[in-house]
Amino acid sequence: MEQVYDLAIIGGGINGCGIARDAVGRGLKTYLCEQNDLASGTSSWSTKLIHGGLRYLEHYEFRLVREALIEREILWALAPHIIWPLRFVLPHHKGLRPQWLLRLGLFLYDNLGGRKLLPGTRTLDLRRDAAGTPLKPGFARAFEYSDCWVQDSRLVVLNAMDAKARGAQIETGTRFISAERRADRWLLEMEHRDGTRQQIIAKALVNAAGPWVADVLTQRIRSNGTAKVRLVQGSHIVVRKLFDHDRCYIFQNGDGRIIFAIPYEQDFTLIGTTDQDYTGDPAKVAATPKEIAYLCSAASEYFAKPVTEADVVWTYSGVRPLYDDGASKAQEATRDYVLTLDAPGTAAPLLSVFGGKITTYRRLAEAVLEKLGPHLPSATKKPKGWTGGEPLPGGDFPVTGFDALVQGLQQRYPFLKAAHAWRLARTYGTRADLLLGGAKSLADLGQSFGADLTEREVLYLMREEWARTADDILWRRSKLGLKLAPTDVAALMRFMASAGGAP
Repeated sequence: MEQVYDLAIIGGGINGCGIARDAVGRGLKTYLCEQNDLASGTSSWSTKLIHGGLRYLEHYEFRLVREALIEREILWALAPHIIWPLRFVLPHHKGLRPQWLLRLGLFLYDNLGGRKLLPGTRTLDLRRDAAGTPLKPGFARAFEYSDCWVQDSRLVVLNAMDAKARGAQIETGTRFISAERRADRWLLEMEHRDGTRQQIIAKALVNAAGPWVADVLTQRIRSNGTAKVRLVQGSHIVVRKLFDHDRCYIFQNGDGRIIFAIPYEQDFTLIGTTDQDYTGDPAKVAATPKEIAYLCSAASEYFAKPVTEADVVWTYSGVRPLYDDGASKAQEATRDYVLTLDAPGTAAPLLSVFGGKITTYRRLAEAVLEKLGPHLPSATKKPKGWTGGEPLPGGDFPVTGFDALVQGLQQRYPFLKAAHAWRLARTYGTRADLLLGGAKSLADLGQSFGADLTEREVLYLMREEWARTADDILWRRSKLGLKLAPTDVAALMRFMASAGGAP
């Protein structure tokens, strides 16, 4: 007999998992399927910023920027272990945007979103400030402002964990095959990774498949709705650390675009992103030689030591499923989300999600449930907005309490080196104690796979966070793939296979 759910969600990215968390918290029996791993698509390939999007002001996206700016401090409070403030240095480049325009934009940026804890903009003399040291001597003035960093794929996983804890059914490695509308119900068929198939019934269906949103809509559901999606590729490069301070740079380019240079995983600098239209299978996207050359060239306009393609140690690329608003350039296409509802008469509703930013995922989820509200009257357990007041797993400590969290870990587990304790706190927050359990020594954590990744942590990720493969752990639950040798990765793969993961 098929399981009956109030809401079924296709897609385990940030939007799908955010919707699942909000829905189950409101009392809806919720199901989510993801064909691969959580955050394995767009949500793990972002620039990893919780930000308003300073450049969107130029495109008059004031509503989007304001909503995103308000969300910055809300999200920081929900997950202060994986979200934290950063300061961004914007050098003035003669011949590009004038200083008065930059200052005006930053004034709006400081004041549109009700900023409370994040410090405001200040002016820097790059000839005296440490931020000017790695730059070419021609840059004399800059503006410094605030935004936040996020471990993007971990934000997805934490939303899924919280949804599961509240009663949602979260199934990874489960491909959506088809959906048939039967009056006021949907009959859905899924295929699990072992080839078995399953049918469920849902009163409402959400298509949050990201870059596959159009494929799901037209090929799997065979809806008559219009799939106005524009796939835009964004690529990043990672190089060895280019500067010693902890601030980030935002650089203007001659083509009107901007790129970021951000301290990354202690030993590296992240540079990105590009914007170009994409065709083909989103699962096969990869940074192109042209994009890599573009990012190296753009960064070299500012850094005294040129960034070359030989410096690149890793690249990643993702496809953003933007709403096709007819913009002439990929960089000008709206980053706002668009929700389309197909619910003729009393028929079961289908809602498709286009676009969106990781920063506004929580507000997007609220908007989805508001649109579906008339069709799901049982959503009464919690009020709209509840997700902004209850911390995500591991985030139940003050936004200013991270250092104390690390110190507490070191006191309770004195065998941990400072860097290990810091990484565990940054990754798991208050749940680090659950991972470490009653360990009295490093040996109690079992086999080490390099970079402080231990058997105990791997088993925790497999048990609590849906990790099945080495890539799940090394590139989505963490970025330890940057630090492990091939022999370490092979040992991890063997261990996970013996523990019930993928062979």
